[in-house]
Amino acid sequence: MFDEQGNIVTNNHVVAGATQFQVTFSDGQTAAAALVGTYPPEDLAVIRANRTTGLTPATFGDSTKLQIGDITLAIGNPLGLASSVTEGIVSFNGRAVSEDNGVVLSDTVQTSAAINPGNSGGALVDINGQVIGIPTLAATDPQVGGGSAPGIGFALPSSSAKLIAGELISQGKVTNTAQAALGIVGTTAISPLDQAGGVIVRTVQPGSPAAKAGVKPGDIIDQINSQLTPTLSILQGVLHGLKPGDKTSVIIRSASGSKKTVSVTLSGLTG
Repeated sequence: MFDEQGNIVTNNHVVAGATQFQVTFSDGQTAAAALVGTYPPEDLAVIRANRTTGLTPATFGDSTKLQIGDITLAIGNPLGLASSVTEGIVSFNGRAVSEDNGVVLSDTVQTSAAINPGNSGGALVDINGQVIGIPTLAATDPQVGGGSAPGIGFALPSSSAKLIAGELISQGKVTNTAQAALGIVGTTAISPLDQAGGVIVRTVQPGSPAAKAGVKPGDIIDQINSQLTPTLSILQGVLHGLKPGDKTSVIIRSASGSKKTVSVTLSGLTG
């Protein structure tokens, strides 16, 4: 529970495609809920339960202060087993990972607490019971047919979840985040013609930093801020280390193989 007005933070992939929602509370009561808003770039959503009494909001901690080795508990309803808890530690803070639907999460908390089917949208808490993340996905191992890789799970950090949820509640959309953006949609270059790697620009948002710098669809981004970007997740990780308003250099490669360096003033990610 995010606040006393019945707002609940969850994952966008949990509510995607649904038109009706029902919330079951820890006291056994149920209530209908309505969608407040979604933010697919960070796989977050907010629903509001039709109940405003007897609610105790969770306390959100500061995920930016997490240290490797901090104890974590993942709470959710995996396999329909209500209030199940798994324990682990923080393995990494700030990991960029990709979801199966192509969404790249540029900043996650990696934990060894098991994230099982049904944990998505729950709570990752510290030993003081403060929410430090929203469990979102488990790593998969292609060597075992795509099954979950034990001890490798990812949660959206509480600091960005609070910011995004607050904007969804106040205005129904996200207009300002602390995450830098180029204003492109891209994919990792994996064809035989692009063995050098990089990120292929599929679309450029009109008026975006990339558009103003002359980046065009079909261009391949090789470096940002003097850091190689061989994959989309690495590019997102580089952007995570920058801020809206930062001016940085971007090396792009055209389809013909020629390279050029452009200067880009980054914007904030919106959606």
